[in-house]
Amino acid sequence: PKLITELRKINPERRIILHQDNASSHTAQKTRHPDLSPNDFLTFPKIKNRLRGQRFQSPEEAVDAFKNADLVLTANEWNECFENWFERMQMCINLRGEYF
Repeated sequence: PKLITELRKINPERRIILHQDNASSHTAQKTRHPDLSPNDFLTFPKIKNRLRGQRFQSPEEAVDAFKNADLVLTANEWNECFENWFERMQMCINLRGEYF
């Protein structure tokens, strides 16, 4: 209602038509699948484990600790990540995009 009121102030002669294409947040297609992002299944869990048990005095201190987390992955870990990534993509296809 507020948007329509503001639009009418700008151009009172113009008709306002609301077009709804049934693409609400409940029916829209996902643009990103969290089970397929290497950051979600490899990088962030490793950083989380590295920071586990630490207490921070402020949100800024926690962000600094996250930025400074020494995350070094071996070549083997990267290889496993990408092998796992392809398995995850196939699982996503098999489950027709559902979370797993």
